[in-house]
Amino acid sequence: MKKVRFSIVALSLALLVACSQLQPVGLEPQVSDEKVAFYLTILHNNDGESDLINLGSGLEDFGGAARFKTVVDQLTQEATRGSRPEGQRGAKRGVIMVSSGDNFLPGPEFNASLDKGVPFYDTIAMDLIGYDAVAIGNHDFDFGPDVLADFIEGYATTEPPYLSANLDYSGEPRLQALFDQGRIARSVVVKERGEEIGIIGATTPNLPFISSPRNVVVDSNVVAAVQAEVDVLEAQGVNKIILISHLQDIEGDVALAAQVTGLDVMVAGGGDELLANPDNLLVPGDEGEVFGPYPIIAVDGDGHEIPVVTTSGQYGYVGQLVVGFDRSGNVIAIGDNSGPVRVAGDDCGGTLPCDDAVEPDPAVQAQVVDPVAAAVDDLANNVIGTSEVDLDGLRSSVRSQESNEGNLIADSLLWQATQLAGSFGVAVPDVALQNGGGIRNDSIIPAGPLSQLDTFAMVPFPNFVTVLENIPRTQFKEILENAVSRTQPGDLPGGTGRFAQIAGFSFVWSGTGTAQVLNPDGTVATPGSRVQDVVLNDGTVIVSGGVVVPGPGLTVSTIDFLARGGDQYPFRGAPFTTLGVTYQQALADYIQMGLGGVVSAADYPEGGEGRNTELP
Repeated sequence: MKKVRFSIVALSLALLVACSQLQPVGLEPQVSDEKVAFYLTILHNNDGESDLINLGSGLEDFGGAARFKTVVDQLTQEATRGSRPEGQRGAKRGVIMVSSGDNFLPGPEFNASLDKGVPFYDTIAMDLIGYDAVAIGNHDFDFGPDVLADFIEGYATTEPPYLSANLDYSGEPRLQALFDQGRIARSVVVKERGEEIGIIGATTPNLPFISSPRNVVVDSNVVAAVQAEVDVLEAQGVNKIILISHLQDIEGDVALAAQVTGLDVMVAGGGDELLANPDNLLVPGDEGEVFGPYPIIAVDGDGHEIPVVTTSGQYGYVGQLVVGFDRSGNVIAIGDNSGPVRVAGDDCGGTLPCDDAVEPDPAVQAQVVDPVAAAVDDLANNVIGTSEVDLDGLRSSVRSQESNEGNLIADSLLWQATQLAGSFGVAVPDVALQNGGGIRNDSIIPAGPLSQLDTFAMVPFPNFVTVLENIPRTQFKEILENAVSRTQPGDLPGGTGRFAQIAGFSFVWSGTGTAQVLNPDGTVATPGSRVQDVVLNDGTVIVSGGVVVPGPGLTVSTIDFLARGGDQYPFRGAPFTTLGVTYQQALADYIQMGLGGVVSAADYPEGGEGRNTELP
């Protein structure tokens, strides 16, 4: 049993639960301890999400996979062959590189990979960067299990194991074959300078609701799955154990820590939290986004303290945690050179002092960044229309209220399904639904030209326009109750991406009503009372005063992700017909043909037109 831990003030779990945001105490890293036998530098990132080129408009001189690779190489050399910081002399030193999931993301950059084929550009980048282990995140399943298998099989040299302790692949032959080969595993033992380091992976239990794992079975008891792997590793004599997890936010990791024993370090993913200390250089604009110090300290089930780290993703930072182990495998020191290392280049464009600027790695630049940038430029140069109004696709808007961009996308689903209904032998839809989580640009697209790139930025996933016929009115109300069931403080967790952008009807709802709660099979456990009124565009009343008005069922146009129960939409296995058109293509077609190339301010005013109204 591990009994000795580094001596600092621990952050209690009670404080974590009581606070709306983590409020960790400051950490004073120990820079010297004569008992340290092995210093391990853990280089890490998460949520790379196919941002291979740079951090985007205004931040072109930051991030990018090629510069990220250069920073990783520099930090690796410094950790193993550079001059040793004071207090880190006399002990062995090793380095590992890990990712905590969401290693690619649908969008214009990954579209270039799909056009290219295996190996994908993201795989090439990760292969050249060099990882020892990779956690499986929810977005890694966005194109289904087969594309994830393609992604993993594309490695040419490094072949890092992809890890998750709580996933079962027996229903997916290609992933199961990779599991049988050890390319996918629950945990792995990495040897560094003769020391054995156990690494365990874990994936969010919400995976079936927010991605497309198909027949992959998710064990929702992450605590038991992780503890079982800890026990296996300790039985093998491994006494240095790291968890790389994708639980969607760092609070999930801190809560998990309190229920397990035997972990030494936790590397979180999925929340995009920025952890930093006062002396860390940050990407411009991140100064006000710091979530907490690097690292945060959690407390495990035995009262031992565990450093927890993460990065804000998109290849903008390389996390660097330096931990000192004694001969028994206990963490007894944290190096004062721990912290996020920003990825900057070209002297930051001349806008800021930037002594940390690096040149892009030539191999990653040539094999990945340049061809992806060229493909994205082609999309940007293909103008398909113009907008007379700014289109609001901010995450904070599309996941909580009506948005004119959301209306545009929902209208495109309704229009496209109406155009194709006869060809597929289905009824013309009455209404359309688009979940806010499927709208991804997280920006306001200014009035002016609209390109094919804009449509990919708005709706990048491989979702297909789908029609469901004869949905009973009572069930349709339950579908809308689900859409507004995670909007208020205190609602159950599970994601606000279920909030609906709509077409063909309007509805009024109240956040003070009871939030609907669903059973795992989509049946209603707790009826919701938030939806008050639903009226079709032709004046047909579906719900009045919270009561369903009897009448015929509705034909619904949506995306297949929701039809299959994504974001817990309770269609409950209702038969549906996919129309062979992605929602990105439907949006592009609607702008070009349905609207004649013009998104008018009259049809799509800023703030919407009152389709979706929350009562005060």
